Amino acid sequence: MAREGSRKLGQYYEGVAARYLTTKGVRVIDQNVYNRGGEIDLIGMDSDVLVFFEVRFRSTGALVDPISSISQRKQTRLVRAASFYLHRHGLWNLATRIDVIGITPGQSSKYRVQWIKNAIQAD
Repeated sequence: MAREGSRKLGQYYEGVAARYLTTKGVRVIDQNVYNRGGEIDLIGMDSDVLVFFEVRFRSTGALVDPISSISQRKQTRLVRAASFYLHRHGLWNLATRIDVIGITPGQSSKYRVQWIKNAIQAD
């Protein structure tokens, strides 16, 4: 039951991130993509770059900020999931990157959104 609640919460914040990215000119093309490599929260086109987005939310008082909450293991899974996606869709020639969207409660607006481009690098 708790897992279902966290999934709905995750989808809610992915929607917040998608709306934010759209206002910044990103064309969101897919959401919640699952493959053997893992899950990709959002996939979009930022100009001519295919971007895989990891969306993280942390509430007020969290011990770690959303960006810092991504473990090395999670980074490895994101790179693997992105690789599987590229392979499955034959997109190896496309410029790609993995970005992180960090969402926290805002002071003057409902949310504070941080967009860290190229946050996760393939080794």
